[in-house]
Amino acid sequence: MNAILNRSAIGQAAVVALALLGTAGSFGITAGQAHAATGGRYYRVQLEAPVTAARTQVVNDVAFNCAGSECAATKGTSRPEVVCARLAKKVGPIASFTAKGEALDADGLAKCNGVERSEVASK
Repeated sequence: MNAILNRSAIGQAAVVALALLGTAGSFGITAGQAHAATGGRYYRVQLEAPVTAARTQVVNDVAFNCAGSECAATKGTSRPEVVCARLAKKVGPIASFTAKGEALDADGLAKCNGVERSEVASK
């Protein structure tokens, strides 16, 4: 009788383990698909003027790949506003800056480009 109960418990444990493994695997696939849908890029930038040649620009240990008037990079550890401002100092004025699909608002973009709040209000 004990042998039957042990086999039943082992069978149930195997089913639970397989279910957990399947669930974990499906989460990994979903996250991978979301990452692929964005091209693996966390930051997307539109420059006001194109760069003269395609280049990689490093900002806070994040490598931005810039070509034409667009730059893109994977996620860094600094706040998007900080990354934007430091990138603007290296590549020039930024027309739009998006992090994780969320664009900086007009004030955030103005600060990124080094424009004072009073200058934004008068425009």
